[in-house]
Amino acid sequence: MANEPPEKQPPSAAGSGEQKPASSEPPKPAAAEPAKPAAPPAAKPPAPAGAAAPPAKPAAPPPKKEEPPKPVALESDLAKRFKAKFGAAIREAWLDRKQSILVVERELLIEVCRYARDAEKFDFLTDLTAVDWPKREKRFEVVLNLYSFPKNERLRIKTQAGDGESVPSVTRVWGAANWLERECFDMFGIRFDGHPDLKRILLPEEWVGHPLRKDYDILTQDTAWVRENLGIESGQ
Repeated sequence: MANEPPEKQPPSAAGSGEQKPASSEPPKPAAAEPAKPAAPPAAKPPAPAGAAAPPAKPAAPPPKKEEPPKPVALESDLAKRFKAKFGAAIREAWLDRKQSILVVERELLIEVCRYARDAEKFDFLTDLTAVDWPKREKRFEVVLNLYSFPKNERLRIKTQAGDGESVPSVTRVWGAANWLERECFDMFGIRFDGHPDLKRILLPEEWVGHPLRKDYDILTQDTAWVRENLGIESGQ
């Protein structure tokens, strides 16, 4: 009909003051694109025939070994007093790793040791041992390590002996030398004149040989003693 009003349309969202509620769900992240495979390294072109190979890199030099400090002549007041007292009997005096060392004649060893104890106050014999130098004329080097309680100082006295030569016992100076000289006799075969009871202390009296000599073969040992007393063959 001509006079019928037109049909009302619902208001559009843009025109209305009302807003749609925001969605509570978080936005979905965009899917990551798959990583493209790395391109293979380009192959090096082959060297032309007859071309010289590149020179090899020189090997790095080995690291230098640190050499021990060399002994120097001992010019201390201590050495001067010993030299003034005994003259040429003090054959050498040197300093090695802050250790005062005197090399003395074997015949005056007792006198030098008494002076070291009484005048220089080296009242404690900490050790007595030996070193075997088979190629030297005087094969054995007997070493006495001394300590002074009053001075808190150390001194090393050495003397030399050939194979078969004896060394004066210092048991009359330091009683501690008793067992130390016996051990030295047992291991090196060095005899000490004046020792009250010089006999083996580690090995049986019947043992043949001295284990700390450089020419002693530990694999053969005293085969007869091992077989007789242990019932086994030496070296087992």
